[in-house]
Amino acid sequence: MYKGMAMNTPDVSVEAYAGYKGEETPRAFTLDGIRLAITDVIDRWYTDIHCYFRVRASDDQRYVLRYHFGEGFWELVMQEQDVEK
Repeated sequence: MYKGMAMNTPDVSVEAYAGYKGEETPRAFTLDGIRLAITDVIDRWYTDIHCYFRVRASDDQRYVLRYHFGEGFWELVMQEQDVEK
């Protein structure tokens, strides 16, 4: 069971890969000066102006990253905590 924690837009920088269709896919991100590799893209979904990615990072935590299509920037939307631990 996972519980989400909303983020107050912390300092995040995302390293992304543009696929053959031009879509951005995150590969790693730096959060408050700590670089975390993305080990798994668990889910992704789209709205008219955003693309969301639920990912597992190298710290074994789950995060939700949001990419703004028109503006071309990333945000960390949520860190999910495993409440069974």
